[in-house]
Order: sequence, then structure tokens, then C-alpha cells
Amino acid sequence: MMKIYHRIACFAALFLLVGATLGPADALAQRTDGSVGLGGQVGSPSGVTLKFHDANGPSYDFLAAWDLDDFFFLNGHAQFSRPINADNVDGLELFFGPGAFIGFQDTGVNDDEVVLGISGRIGLNLLLEERFELFAQLTPRFNLVPETDGDLGGGLGFRYFF
Repeated sequence: MMKIYHRIACFAALFLLVGATLGPADALAQRTDGSVGLGGQVGSPSGVTLKFHDANGPSYDFLAAWDLDDFFFLNGHAQFSRPINADNVDGLELFFGPGAFIGFQDTGVNDDEVVLGISGRIGLNLLLEERFELFAQLTPRFNLVPETDGDLGGGLGFRYFF
């Protein structure tokens, strides 16, 4: 069963990469209202990230992560951003917001375990040249299924905006 999730994850990553590469050529690549950012995150979990930027409301961030042996994980968050006025640092933002996640974990038995829950996110963005975004984030998670449990995730990453 985990092979199906691995194929889905690989197909999703390939689809995102091809879609970003073949996107509208006449648009300038920068983080403007309505732009889409594609990148990666290293941490817990590591994976491919996709962000739909909205300058006037919440942006939406999605992460697809997988471990080739153990799990496939999807999460989504609404992100509210606030600029931080720091000396000599332009483009620094605080972001935060609610979200949810679903994961499929190989238990070593014939059945896979589904993990489902709610999460939050808080972190910092650093915009470079209005097209690159570096971020660091913490993601507290509260598992609801198969049992109630909490943990803390997060990571470091980057995005390129189209």
C-alpha cells in the first residue's frame, strides 16, 4: 500500500515542477498578489512546498513530504504575515496561522495507519529580490486520529515565486 503513496508523492512533485517550469512566460517572477511559490523544506518533515500568496488576506501554504520507507504526509495552512521593521533588514516578516494535516504511515503490518490532526504555524520569512523567500518555521501538531497526541515539527526552506 505504501508504494501507491510513494507514486502519488513522486507524481505530485513532478506535476508541481513541470507546472512551475511551463507556467506563464510573460509574467515577471516575483512575489506579488496572486503569485505562486514553489520550493522545498528540510526538517520535520522534509518535502516540497507550494504557496499561494495573497497580499491582502491569508496566503495558503501546502507541504507534501515523504520518507521512501515509512510515511507520506500532506499539510495545509492559512498564513497571515506581518512585516518586521528591523535595522538593515528589508523583507523580514512574521507569519502565523492555523492548518490541518493527514499522514499515511507504514506500520509494518499489512495495513497502513492514517494520522489526522490540526496544527498551527509560526515563523519568519525573508524576501530576497521579491522572488525568493527563505523561511524558518515551527509547527505544533495535535493528532486526532488514531489517537490524541501532540508533537512539534518545523523546518527551514525556500521558495521561488512565479
